[in-house]
Amino acid sequence: MMLRSEHPDQTGANPEAVRSALRRRCLAAREGMPENERALAAVRLAGHLSALLRARPPGTLGFCWPIRGEFDARPLVAELLRAGWRACLPSLPAPAAAMVFHRWTPGAAMQPGRYDIPVPAEAAACVPDTLLLPLVAFDAAGYRLGYGGGYFDRTLAALVPRPLTIGVGFELARVDSTLPQAHDIPADVIVTEIGVFYSPPLAGGLPPA
Repeated sequence: MMLRSEHPDQTGANPEAVRSALRRRCLAAREGMPENERALAAVRLAGHLSALLRARPPGTLGFCWPIRGEFDARPLVAELLRAGWRACLPSLPAPAAAMVFHRWTPGAAMQPGRYDIPVPAEAAACVPDTLLLPLVAFDAAGYRLGYGGGYFDRTLAALVPRPLTIGVGFELARVDSTLPQAHDIPADVIVTEIGVFYSPPLAGGLPPA
């Protein structure tokens, strides 16, 4: 499926205030999901994501340690590692810096990183060619809201070549518009429990890897 190509309507409201309200609303909805609903949605999401990734040659997959009710990609990543992929997790060296990535395996020793999010204890540098982006909210044009720090936008701007970006989240994160700002970079693909949605420039699907 393709994300609708029309650009979300903008309003005269303060965009940062609207984005903050959207972020709070979507975080509360995600954290409030009943466990059985979350588990079922996660199984369906993992199936769509697995099919998308397995259709491509093995590469280096960047993903995030799950926090605040996010989809937990670790079981799927472990399966992909057995299929020849490599995996890495981001860490944040400084609040306003781009993130760096360190290689991860299921048995890797972990330690608390910034904001107490676990990061690999062994800092083995790794550069992803495919990157899973957690979604607090997303819209039909592929724009996403994260936690408000701009970490992924800075990171994507610094990565050359830019990795394939796959926004990953639950359907309850879908909004009419995230009111994207000039620095925002849309995901190439969005995956939720109901399917795979390509951004308008990729209407015909992903190019060959």
